[in-house]
Amino acid sequence: MNKPGLIPDLIYVTGGARSGKSRFAERRADELAGGGQVTYLATAQAFDPEMTERIGRHRADRPKGWHTLEEPLNVPAALEGVQGVALLDCLSLWVSNLMLRGDSDAAIVQAAHDLIHVQGRRSGPLTVHPLIVVSNEVGLGIVPDNALARRYRDTLGWVNQAVAGASSEAWLAVSGLPMRLK
Repeated sequence: MNKPGLIPDLIYVTGGARSGKSRFAERRADELAGGGQVTYLATAQAFDPEMTERIGRHRADRPKGWHTLEEPLNVPAALEGVQGVALLDCLSLWVSNLMLRGDSDAAIVQAAHDLIHVQGRRSGPLTVHPLIVVSNEVGLGIVPDNALARRYRDTLGWVNQAVAGASSEAWLAVSGLPMRLK
């Protein structure tokens, strides 16, 4: 039974870089879809050749039956029309994209609340449309030495708190090991 205020079918997965969080989220999505179609909502943008190659590898690694929807900025609107299981990878790049666009911290946190609201409408007592959200945990290290990095860490932290707080299920991946938080 979900606690009041929790969004059914909202699953939050976090961890550090190369912690296994995306691999775990993909397995969880496949499990929830029963081997059927998953919509992979990708937020990455290719600003350099290395990122172009990385995005290409990720596309090639996804199961053939999955649908990829690339949306770096308006993630809530993109999610609005998705049926069935969706996997958003990742909040970290989405926040970065919004910061690069010039959005204020308050606008970015509001966008996260908009995403939560959209998921709340997607899943109800008669529908099951899970959303798995992947994000980096950036608050475990030292305080960054510059204002932009501190702003990013703080804003992503607030976004992560909002999504994790609203989720009905949350996971932390460490060294390839997923640990259930709630």
